[in-house]
Amino acid sequence: MLICGVDEAGRGSLLGPLVIAGVSVKSSKVKKLSSMGIKDSKKLSPLSREKLYKKIIDFVDDYYVARINPKTIDRSVRKHKLNFLEAKYMAKVISELKPSVSYVDCCDVNTSRFGKEIAKLSKRRKIRSFHHADSRFVIVSAASIIAKVNRDRAIARLRKEYDLGSGYPSDPKTIQFVTDWVSSGKTIPSFVRKSWKPVQTLLN
Repeated sequence: MLICGVDEAGRGSLLGPLVIAGVSVKSSKVKKLSSMGIKDSKKLSPLSREKLYKKIIDFVDDYYVARINPKTIDRSVRKHKLNFLEAKYMAKVISELKPSVSYVDCCDVNTSRFGKEIAKLSKRRKIRSFHHADSRFVIVSAASIIAKVNRDRAIARLRKEYDLGSGYPSDPKTIQFVTDWVSSGKTIPSFVRKSWKPVQTLLN
């Protein structure tokens, strides 16, 4: 029996991709994940995440990472369908991994609705949707680490060219980067999510 966990990283960011990751392991191996020190990626340092990333990749039976670019995110936000976009890509991950049962971290206020949407899109019935699944289920914690490390690497590549901070609206460096770019009158880079409220405010 294959157990799958799915989580995202970068949903609230102004910059870069939204990353959806999934991992699958045989049910007999799930307990071993806990003994490896795996927990919600937000509770780990970047160095710890990088070390665990390699261990997870080597240990799991399979994994899959999907990246959603800012242009696709903007299109969904304008249609008020960001949750649907996330469900669609979680379904894609689950379809690739073909597990017996999947645990997903839910972004919708209605966990049942979100789970049913993923089940319909993936054509797989056993979808378990929970709020804070990344801190409740170690299989989802493992997926959260895979998603977060991939997301951090994408931002690190951008930082080689731009002084843009973490990419999140809570980061003054990120806001300053976008503010300076808008003020310059130059075309906003493709890695900036133009539909996000702070960017819209600056543009207006």
